[in-house]
Amino acid sequence: MSRSGEFCPRCGTEIEADLDARPAAPGGAGSRDGDSVLCDDCYFEEFDLVDAPDRIDVRVCSQCGAVHRGNRWVDVGAEDYTDIAVEEVSEALGVHLDATDVSWEVAPEQVDENNIRMHCQFSGVVRGTLVSEEVVVPVKIARQTCDRCGRIAGGSYAAIVQVRADERTPTAEEEETAQEVAEAYIAEREATGDRNAFITEVTEVDEGLNMKISTNQMGQGIAKRITDRLGGGFEDYETLVTEDGDGNEVYRVTFAVRLPRYRAGEVIDPEDGDGPILVRSVRGNLKGTRLATGEDYEASFEDGDAPDARRLGTREDATETTVVAVEDENAVQVLDPETYAAETIPRPEYFDTDADEVPVVKSRAGLHVLPEDAVDAGED
Repeated sequence: MSRSGEFCPRCGTEIEADLDARPAAPGGAGSRDGDSVLCDDCYFEEFDLVDAPDRIDVRVCSQCGAVHRGNRWVDVGAEDYTDIAVEEVSEALGVHLDATDVSWEVAPEQVDENNIRMHCQFSGVVRGTLVSEEVVVPVKIARQTCDRCGRIAGGSYAAIVQVRADERTPTAEEEETAQEVAEAYIAEREATGDRNAFITEVTEVDEGLNMKISTNQMGQGIAKRITDRLGGGFEDYETLVTEDGDGNEVYRVTFAVRLPRYRAGEVIDPEDGDGPILVRSVRGNLKGTRLATGEDYEASFEDGDAPDARRLGTREDATETTVVAVEDENAVQVLDPETYAAETIPRPEYFDTDADEVPVVKSRAGLHVLPEDAVDAGED
């Protein structure tokens, strides 16, 4: 190296001319910042490769595991917070701008449940010299309650979804399905990062099921999905509950879900002269199968979603009984499952002439053969 004719302003040593190894300052050719005019010994005497904080505090929700970042809570789905600590430390560390070819690694040391020491090893090339540095950053895990969990704990809600049924009480299975539909909808919203999605409370009442939901939009979405799954419809009713700080009226909305009068698997008699019907579907207007003939049935426009009919039983009431004889294309003889007397009953299209036993349901309308697939089937 040649001599530059310049001297270190700190120690007075003449600086060797190796300008290519030092970063140029943005002021133009030949101009350098205060550190760049120092000799190597003085430069490295106070050089720090890494700028690290004395300590990092990580705020986590003790209920849901969310992490507070910036001015909001973020769901991270972490089971332990070591990875979170590594990420937070990595973002907080700074490497000197003069360093090139930088490599680094972070090794966590778990001190206890809420304290982690992060051993950070860095290396890089500065002024043609390989330098390395190790820093230890303590990380404190501060367990708190996020806004969302605080709202849930405080019973906050904006909507109520009421699950009822037309002229009957919803079954335990229907109530369970409605709750599963609501929980699945909320889970989908949470997966998109929506922290306003939650169910505050689920209550069974004599008339059905009540669910308190975080927002009106969530309540409407849940009500729609329940009716898509179980049939029926819903209406909404607003109730003024308070005013916000700006004087705007705040409403709570009740979404009243009304499940269909009948459910799939019920045997009903519309008393139209053509005999009982096995209900197959209640989505939209009622659809089913005539037990006397096996023909398809669909409620007419005049009947609305369902006709006025007598309930005769359900597919769960079916009993296997013995086939005595096939009389002709319209009649078959079977044993009454209660009296064991031979009875001649209608032979529907789905009747299997090779069967030794068939499922039958007995009601005030008499004995009727059920389709084999109806005994353990759900809605189509």
